Amino acid sequence: MTGTRRTVAALFLLPALVLLGALVVYPIGYSVIRSFYNASGDGFTGVDNYKTLFTDDGIRTALKNNVIWVIFAPTVSTALGLIFAVLTERVRWGTAFKLVAFMPMAISMLAAGIIFRLVYDQDPHKGVANAVWVGVHDTFAQSSAFPKAHPGRESPLVPQNGGFVTRATVHAGQAVTLPLVGVAPDQMPDGAKKAVAAQPEPGKITGTTWQDFTRGKGVGRLGAPDPSELGYAGMRIEAVKDGKVVASTDAAGDGTFTLPASADGAQLRLPASNFKEPYNGVEWLGPALVTPAVIGAYVWMWAGFAMVLIAAGLAGVPRELLEAARVDGANEWQVFRKVTVPLLAPVLAVVTVTLMINVLKVFDLVYIIAPGSSQDDANVLALELYRKGFAENQPGVASAIAVLLLVLVIPVMLFNIRRLRREVRR
Repeated sequence: MTGTRRTVAALFLLPALVLLGALVVYPIGYSVIRSFYNASGDGFTGVDNYKTLFTDDGIRTALKNNVIWVIFAPTVSTALGLIFAVLTERVRWGTAFKLVAFMPMAISMLAAGIIFRLVYDQDPHKGVANAVWVGVHDTFAQSSAFPKAHPGRESPLVPQNGGFVTRATVHAGQAVTLPLVGVAPDQMPDGAKKAVAAQPEPGKITGTTWQDFTRGKGVGRLGAPDPSELGYAGMRIEAVKDGKVVASTDAAGDGTFTLPASADGAQLRLPASNFKEPYNGVEWLGPALVTPAVIGAYVWMWAGFAMVLIAAGLAGVPRELLEAARVDGANEWQVFRKVTVPLLAPVLAVVTVTLMINVLKVFDLVYIIAPGSSQDDANVLALELYRKGFAENQPGVASAIAVLLLVLVIPVMLFNIRRLRREVRR
């Protein structure tokens, strides 16, 4: 009877064993063998392909980035999952929050990559990350409204240190004209009004700075405000003598300004601050930040997964222990750090180990999010395996990378197995 049961059990296991052998064991064995052969597969190269793993710049960069991924991505995802799981127990809408936080898991890596490629777009009008960043920046440091402004034909202004200065000195009782061009009508300041020619005032220097351009060929007077032309509202004007600013003011909405008698004999300067380019945000997908940016997309997807598993473990924590700690005088932070976290240690280990194995295989997000200009800087082993095997036609090196990934995963798997066995013994 025992033999019959074993036969029946073997027959039931046979399909799974066949699939396991065909889809797992055979590919692993073939990859190991193939890693010792050249690109064509007909020449034995020994360990040359493995030497390439430590001499090829692309592979070394990928290995370095994988270390960063393994350290930060599982840690941050698990920490956020723990925080979310603990905090959502204390709010009435905790279930709704868990649902929203877990929703990214329903999105494929491909879709998530496309989403975050748009989120990290450099243009603040397209990329959400830069839109927020630029909005915060401009709250504290407003950008100039005249980044493209410059002197036109027969202008009294000449360039100086990013700004412009008058060719000649000015004197009290004189009305000065400071015409500029180059600002699109829709980019003019909100407070801009029709430009007005300033009238001379005794003991003072007056003037106008405005957009000296009227649409249409031969329309308008050069060097004098026309009815359709707008003043440069808010333009900063400085009076400079011997390199020192002796007076300054801002233009009114119609472009007019007035300087005191102390500006007599000075040159008028429009400082570079009037013409600085608008802040365009952070280059999230540039060489310096592309890896943290992609890790951020991964955390967005997997923090919800960590939260759900940790919340399930938290539901099994005896409430009596938490209440006993509070009765003994522990505050909430002490209860969390010295009671909740130690009791959740097995669950946290499961989540962390699972995510470590997962990030060693990450490919889709890096391939999709990182643009071609910085993909080398964001490279990881799985992506380099694909590039060596399919783009560069080096299957031997690609197989060596696959074996390296297997070797890196084995210690984590052994740790997980040992931990599971200890749990069973308990």
